[in-house]
Amino acid sequence: MAGDPAEPPLPSHLRPLDPTPVHTAQLPPTPTRDRNIPASAWVEAPDALLHAGDDLGEPEPTFKRRIGRWLLWRTGPARKADARYVAVDADDLDRILSFRLYPDGSGDGAGPDGRTHDRFRAWKEALRDHS
Repeated sequence: MAGDPAEPPLPSHLRPLDPTPVHTAQLPPTPTRDRNIPASAWVEAPDALLHAGDDLGEPEPTFKRRIGRWLLWRTGPARKADARYVAVDADDLDRILSFRLYPDGSGDGAGPDGRTHDRFRAWKEALRDHS
């Protein structure tokens, strides 16, 4: 059964898309392990989020988790490929940050701390620390 703690979570690329409409308050605080929530299912989704993967030739972003007040989404594969992570401030949906992840593992993204980060972990920590 999906979501059973005895079963390992599905890899993100194997999780089915769940197009059930969801409002901001309904986005879960922790990662979903049995499905992917596409940005188009988020009723309040900003247009910039819906098109975050256009320049990468990737499908629409899927929800990953909350980090404080930030809603984290990803378009593209999680590893060894072009991808973009997008953080949307749940309190101000016009405040959007992104982190570009490159196939060689390098990255680039402005954080809420006003700094440009080249490591994904540091970017996520900035999100956590500026919630």
